[in-house]
Amino acid sequence: MGTQSRRAVPAAYRKRNAAGTARLLCFILLFVGCSRQPEVPSEKRYPLTGEVVAVDRPHKLLTVRHNAVEGLMPGMTMDFPVSAGDAAVARPGEHIRADLVIDPSGAGRLENIWPDDSASRVEIANGALALRQDTHDRGDGAYREVGENIPDFTLFDQAGRVVQSGRFRGKQIMLNFIYTRCPIANMCPASTAKMMAVQQLARAAGIKNLELVSITLDPAYDTPGVLKEYADIRGIDTGNFSFLTGPEPAIRDLLVQFGVIAEFQGGLLKHTLATLLVDERGRIIDRADGSVWEPADFVAKMHKS
Repeated sequence: MGTQSRRAVPAAYRKRNAAGTARLLCFILLFVGCSRQPEVPSEKRYPLTGEVVAVDRPHKLLTVRHNAVEGLMPGMTMDFPVSAGDAAVARPGEHIRADLVIDPSGAGRLENIWPDDSASRVEIANGALALRQDTHDRGDGAYREVGENIPDFTLFDQAGRVVQSGRFRGKQIMLNFIYTRCPIANMCPASTAKMMAVQQLARAAGIKNLELVSITLDPAYDTPGVLKEYADIRGIDTGNFSFLTGPEPAIRDLLVQFGVIAEFQGGLLKHTLATLLVDERGRIIDRADGSVWEPADFVAKMHKS
């Protein structure tokens, strides 16, 4: 899980085959039903779609008016236990897609919950297709050097809102890639702790136009609710710190363009790390590979608003 030199990264992606546009669009529109979540023996999973009717956050329950669940039951309105993160981001009237998990006792719960309204799905899919086209057009030059602008992207944040990269224009950005299940202390956990330190140091230095962005390496598991819980457990101020997720093809294209390698091997996600500083015009002005970098060094290169 060591880091890789910046110059060696682009070659690692040159053999990656581009998926067909029609197949990619289908995958993007359906990605929220995919999951790498570990399955417990005797549990059964069913895809479920429906509308949130009510949210009971203290008891971590969602009341969902769901469509028929194939092979299990007809459409009806039911209460489902969910995680604290999923309860925190759910909103009445929201359409969702999820996994209905039935345990050996017959009790059910919802996992892998994604926003599923048509407007969000189209916006996310169009953003992913545009990014795919951009990566394809750049070819062997897909990797973004220091001095180049970051690519446009459209993803979900930890609150389940659609976020376009243009939202951050006019602000400085600290950007990295992590995943919530990372077990290696000096990898993702260290990167998140350093981003939190940057947030505090920048605030103390009077830097007000800073946005911190962490994009997941593991979009099949890191749903908005999972990212929300990850931030809440660590007491992260998300006022200017966004955790982003979305379709795996979009994440893969961002990894190519930012020069990060991530591959599942034996259930473990092996990956490199990169942290970037982006100026108000969207131009990359600094980059650190690996986790051995100092928050104060990045803050010293930021402009005061």
